[in-house]
Amino acid sequence: MLGQVSYHSVATPTWVCIPLFILMGGFAAIGGFAQRAYQSISVLAARLPGSLAIATCYACAAFGAMSGSSIATTAIFGRLSLPEMQKYGYDTRLSVGCIASAGTFASMIPPSMMFIIYAMFTQTSVAKLFAAGVVPGLMTATVYAVYIAALAKRKPEVAPMPPREILDLPWAQKLRTATRIWPIAVIAVLMMGGMYSGVFTATEAAAAGALLSLLFGYVLREITGVGMVVKAMKDSANTTAMLFLINIGALYYSRILAMSRVPTMITEALRDWQVPPFVVLLGVIAVMYFLGMIMVPVGIYALTLPIAFPLLVSMGYDPIWFGVIALKLTEIGCLTPPVGLNAFAMKGVVGKDISLETIFRGCLPFIALESVCLLILVLFPGISTWLPTLLFG
Repeated sequence: MLGQVSYHSVATPTWVCIPLFILMGGFAAIGGFAQRAYQSISVLAARLPGSLAIATCYACAAFGAMSGSSIATTAIFGRLSLPEMQKYGYDTRLSVGCIASAGTFASMIPPSMMFIIYAMFTQTSVAKLFAAGVVPGLMTATVYAVYIAALAKRKPEVAPMPPREILDLPWAQKLRTATRIWPIAVIAVLMMGGMYSGVFTATEAAAAGALLSLLFGYVLREITGVGMVVKAMKDSANTTAMLFLINIGALYYSRILAMSRVPTMITEALRDWQVPPFVVLLGVIAVMYFLGMIMVPVGIYALTLPIAFPLLVSMGYDPIWFGVIALKLTEIGCLTPPVGLNAFAMKGVVGKDISLETIFRGCLPFIALESVCLLILVLFPGISTWLPTLLFG
């Protein structure tokens, strides 16, 4: 059995899109796409209170459409936007908390590695999950932006306005700068449009995205040598190997659980006790919320989904909607101590200059905002299911 599980866990055709999406993110990183997104949005948001932090939020969301990795997005924008915020006197905790938290948008905004992994565990549609993540991802970015603007309005010293020469840029120059985001827009539209129109499968969309990222990076003269391409491919291969090894272990666990009939027995017991479905849902959310503090996202999925998913689906909950809820819970887990991966990624960028405690403290308001968004998504499932229903019926 072990040999069969090991082979089939990596030989499944659906898994092919994972290394391709990771490679696309690698090419986008060396192709300067993050810088373009940040420059485009920051110049348009210049007159808003907390403009640089707001630009970071939306730029992370835009780059998330290329990256799919919250840790990589956090690391890239830590190097890109933190120096700018420090230059203009932004509060340190707000700066690092905003960047680490906005990095999680890459998990929700398609294409998302975590949605693909969820789909593999639950046999749900990757395309529907991608569609389900769009509105919640943009909603969360907007919640962040509103909070930052309100904070900066109330306490201008935490997020000073940029200099007058930036505020007074002519609109023609602002629009020229704003159009620098075009590579991300073109690739995202082609990939998502191709998938939802039936022209591409998820794997073909990933291949097209990786090829276009490489091509645009070369055309824009950001990718200037074979060495850069080789390094991106090596990094992507290392990340893919790590994910596949985790997946093999997770599938061993899932297979053993299935053979032991534990999920079935739990489902039958809860039915016999007549536990209300919403109470069961709250219990699952509480467990995943807690596990987010001590486990990595893939580990949370491996431990909980084999039991929680069939249980909740049997009670009538939408599997696509629950995919968004599960991913939102892992996003929160990426920010909470002691294992907040995005906080550690941010620490890796700032080195000894900023303490890990300061980063976690900076994340606290955004953890609260994420929890509010989670509550909204639980109470109003249509936010997650509207777009998949519109596209797929």
